[in-house]
Amino acid sequence: MTSEKRRPIIAGNWKMNTTPEEGAALAESVLNQSMQLPDLDMVVCPPFTGLHAVAERLTGSSVSLGAQDMHWESDGAYTGAISAKMLLTLGCRHVILGHSERRTIFGESDDHVNRKIHQALTTGLLPIVCVGESLDERESRRTEQVVTVQIRAALSGISEGQMEGLVLAYEPIWAIGTGRVATPEQANSVHHHIRSLVEAQFGAHVSSAIRIQYGGSVKPDNAHELLSQPDIDGALIGGASLEADSFIAIAQAAVS
Repeated sequence: MTSEKRRPIIAGNWKMNTTPEEGAALAESVLNQSMQLPDLDMVVCPPFTGLHAVAERLTGSSVSLGAQDMHWESDGAYTGAISAKMLLTLGCRHVILGHSERRTIFGESDDHVNRKIHQALTTGLLPIVCVGESLDERESRRTEQVVTVQIRAALSGISEGQMEGLVLAYEPIWAIGTGRVATPEQANSVHHHIRSLVEAQFGAHVSSAIRIQYGGSVKPDNAHELLSQPDIDGALIGGASLEADSFIAIAQAAVS
């Protein structure tokens, strides 16, 4: 399955960190250091409260704004929820959907994730769709089984045309925030499996073009080895994205 080189995409998930003022300062620092990195896409995903402040710093730049989640309905009586339209109004281009913390802590199902993907694509947001297995599932050799179910459910009802711009992210739950990380070979093997699932559903043209990020304790010291794997097209970064220097170092590894 060969293709032209896919453009790397590096996204920072700030999770429940940074005030609006802290987020704006971090975005400014990322922006200042990203000027020498023209050959990749960069996304920062602040908490909802920081979207406006960060958007003001990123306006007109090559760094895109993303949100960490959204609801599957366009409006209504959903206390505490945020719609795709609201995110677009704030300047968001991307949205993370199906993150393992949303699944495990907040009980999101595969159906919830699928409904959110449809709403995002219909509205004009580009989803970063997360899948991944737990430690128990990894140790019981069910990684491919779990990921297959998640991918098929997430992409149910999605058309070939809608796949353009959609990003997938493999994030082994056991490697998120634990300091543990899949070996480059382990990560690439799952990425290759995901690409084969996309090929089976949408064809080789789509599977060779879609970008698949790795997320799971990515740091500057392991980024190059991970990002040099043939089926890994970028990173979804948690803690290391909260410091501009480490975030930029990972981005540099993607194009070096």
